[in-house]
Amino acid sequence: MATKPKHKTIHFSKLKLDSDNPRLPKSMHGKTEEEILTYMLLDASLIELMLAIGENDFFQGEQLFVVKDSDEKYKVIEGNRRLSAVMLLNNPQLAKVQKSKIDKVISEKEYTPKEIPCLIFPNEKKIHDYLGYRHITGIKEWKLLGKARYLSGLYEDTFSSTGIDQASREIAKMIGSKADYVKRIIVGFNIYKIIEDESFYKIRELDDTTFYFNYIADSLRQQNICRFLGVDINADPVEKAVNKENLKEWIHWLFEKNDQNKTRLLGNSSDLNSLNKILGNDEATKAFIEKGWSLEKAKELTDDLDNQFQTLIKKASESLEEADRLVTRVNLYYEDAEDDLKDIRKRAAKVLRTIQEDKDEEDL
Repeated sequence: MATKPKHKTIHFSKLKLDSDNPRLPKSMHGKTEEEILTYMLLDASLIELMLAIGENDFFQGEQLFVVKDSDEKYKVIEGNRRLSAVMLLNNPQLAKVQKSKIDKVISEKEYTPKEIPCLIFPNEKKIHDYLGYRHITGIKEWKLLGKARYLSGLYEDTFSSTGIDQASREIAKMIGSKADYVKRIIVGFNIYKIIEDESFYKIRELDDTTFYFNYIADSLRQQNICRFLGVDINADPVEKAVNKENLKEWIHWLFEKNDQNKTRLLGNSSDLNSLNKILGNDEATKAFIEKGWSLEKAKELTDDLDNQFQTLIKKASESLEEADRLVTRVNLYYEDAEDDLKDIRKRAAKVLRTIQEDKDEEDL
């Protein structure tokens, strides 16, 4: 018979944070409680939680999920933010940042909870089995990278001897999700680990706290992007076939900023769809990668010639309309303005002549 978790009220000093919590970035794993508290104060809206607990006391229905650790303390697997808030309410000197805000919370609080309701589980696996539903598809969802880290760990710990397809189906049953979603997230996390191992290609300000995992997850829906990255989501293992040079280039498109603080590619669905279309066309791919064309300009090469022609004419007309709107407000015209306008008139006349000649031939 399975051992059921036991309820117990435990003094906060007997509880400790889980430094391997999947919600923490990998760079924080194994850090001290002081370092984790600093990170959470800067990233996880901990001040608001301290205010709520300080004003209303610790809600007894939100038990912490814990396991007995080797040092006779209880490691909190679920509820680290709440424990952090309680720790700081009792010992505000632990804070190395946000000190003035914490002092304000301390001065206004009515409650300083010390005895915390907990559920003691026989082992961490029992908790993770429950958290798989609660945080992946349930009522308290994690951010996507946290989900990916959790699902990947579950796959490696429990299903590494089975293929990715079978493992995805089993995990999907456990968490109440779909197998293709689970597989995409696990595959995506394996790709993420390559990027992480390369120190995020030393792109300025990019690390595990600023990386958007959904860029990978969403791109794995796109056939041509997958082909460019060397990813066959149905292969096992996927990461062995990854084209690492193309992966590096792709990450630079998404995260490396130019002098205008902009990237070549946004991670939204519109840009990813455009990139997928470009990578499915040899001429457009060459223009985007080798010639450095913009995403919008390279995408034009994927349309048929009729659409390209129409788009260019309309854009030229719109640009001239905008110039006409501004001309009366310009104080100093640039040196070659007249020559450029004459050139535009000549080119427009030439295009018009060609259209008229083609029409005349059709009428014959």
